[in-house]
Amino acid sequence: MNKIVDNDKRRFLTTAASIVVGGVGTIATAVPFVASMLPSAKSKAAGAPVEIDISKLEFGQQIIIEWRKKPVWIVRRSEETIRELSNIDNILLDPNSSNTNQQPEYCKNASRSIRDEFLVLIGVCTHLGCSPTYVPKIEAGSKNLGDDWNGGFFCPCHGSKFDLAGRVHKGVPAPKNLAVPPHHFIGNNRIRIGDELQGDV
Repeated sequence: MNKIVDNDKRRFLTTAASIVVGGVGTIATAVPFVASMLPSAKSKAAGAPVEIDISKLEFGQQIIIEWRKKPVWIVRRSEETIRELSNIDNILLDPNSSNTNQQPEYCKNASRSIRDEFLVLIGVCTHLGCSPTYVPKIEAGSKNLGDDWNGGFFCPCHGSKFDLAGRVHKGVPAPKNLAVPPHHFIGNNRIRIGDELQGDV
């Protein structure tokens, strides 16, 4: 019995198989190459800068992001809140931010910020590393923080209190103010955290 060979069909199948095998080989080669250009998990953990859009952040609101495996808080403060910061120096351990390790030089001011309106802090208590809770002024009663609470951060682990500039209260376990990470503004609506640049770009 004679078999009729369809050479056109054979060429088509051979070409198609070659393309598929070649494509798979190209992808297998390209994936490690492309992956090698991306920042590794180690470099991300080491502190690769992160950007955050603050255009929708309203007064009194907080955004939490992660940088160097730590929470970073961004809080938008009202003019009233900023004015009240200077009225509580007598209850603060380091009201003038004398410990220069707790903030970049460009944030060593009354509001501990580049722009008074936006507070940027590392959300880790300086006592034993818990993450304090943001407690606005209107929520003071629910946390039993007293009538003189002007808003700030309360650490539920051991009771440390910080004001809305991240400055520690007297008589609590935390020995230092909350840290301010290196950061700068990119235009009006973005903050880049982790760069040593200062101010606005």
